[in-house]
Amino acid sequence: MRRIAIAERANWRELAAECGFDFHTLDGQPYWDESAYYAFSLREIEDDIEAPTAELHDMALDLVDSIVQDDATLRQLAIPEPYWDWIAESWRRRDPHLYGRMDFAYDGTGAAKLYELNYDTPTSLFEAAFFQWQWLEQQLMRGALPAGADQFNSIYESLVEAFGSIARQIARPFYAAAVGRSVEDQGTVAYLRDCAVQAGIECGLIAIEDIGISQDGRFTDLDDRAIGCLFKLYPLEDMFRETFGGYLPRAGMQLIEPPWKAVLSNKGILPLLWQKHRGHPNLLPAVFDDASALAPGWVRKPLYSREGANIAMRLPDGTELDSTGPYEGPYIRQAYHPLPAFDGRHVLIGSWVVGDRACGMGLREDRSPITRDSAHFVPHAIVDEPAMDAPRATLVA
Repeated sequence: MRRIAIAERANWRELAAECGFDFHTLDGQPYWDESAYYAFSLREIEDDIEAPTAELHDMALDLVDSIVQDDATLRQLAIPEPYWDWIAESWRRRDPHLYGRMDFAYDGTGAAKLYELNYDTPTSLFEAAFFQWQWLEQQLMRGALPAGADQFNSIYESLVEAFGSIARQIARPFYAAAVGRSVEDQGTVAYLRDCAVQAGIECGLIAIEDIGISQDGRFTDLDDRAIGCLFKLYPLEDMFRETFGGYLPRAGMQLIEPPWKAVLSNKGILPLLWQKHRGHPNLLPAVFDDASALAPGWVRKPLYSREGANIAMRLPDGTELDSTGPYEGPYIRQAYHPLPAFDGRHVLIGSWVVGDRACGMGLREDRSPITRDSAHFVPHAIVDEPAMDAPRATLVA
């Protein structure tokens, strides 16, 4: 694994505009960064990223059945009791799901370590599936990448196939929804809609704010039609807290991601995985908010938090770091394990699972050890070992 400088495509901003990548710059700061790329060997991808992703996904799914049947665990995960039966029944029916993303720390020399599962509303999808693939093809055509360079990326094909496999299970009308004012989320749902259409599924777009409630408690579109199935890029835990949340269990509306994903998108899945698979090489020790169990270093995370918000970190030397945000406890703690740093940039690998298949990845890097929503997305390539002559990562303790 290397970070290698490369000349940007002169017209990449125009290309981004043409394909609807309107969030390549956020709040005046660059989000997409192609001034460098991360190079991996095929062995690193297959053995250290793809295989562990598939195994951890199976391990996580294996926990769901016992979780949804255990009131104490659901209470420990801070899932509101009115939704327990709804979640359990969704799992018993095996309501279809689409995708998820695992975040890993990995430097090319040891086992990738799981930081968390993003299994309800994972983003950075379009840039991982499409824009970095376009970057690879065009840099190969320019001769800027080693001949034969490839990418761990069959995300688009996997999405279309996954939609096709669940097409008959999707109730109609089918909509994809996100917060209307979020450019990034709107770009993500537009891309997912395109994938559904490619699979032969008619799919509309609607802003979360425009969804209504009928007198008989059904969720409706702008024409007051009851929505059959909703792909919502909107956190389940937020829906639980909203005024309309109480309608969810009895509204008859199918959700993608399904209600049972509530137990996997919760940070509490990390100590539960550790309890069942203690010592697994890809897991970090994790507990339900007990600092004494993880001395000398730990990372504290709310059960419900996103984009690196409200993280507290204690390094083994006693240094403490934290990030602000809107989230509160309860919390879990993971053993401290630093992200690798390349030229002062801490890089996090997001490994995608679509339709139960590990199928691609995207990398984000931050000047801080905590990967925040301001982190940059940097493309990657699989290259032959002789081409990987840039410096390796340094671990910052």
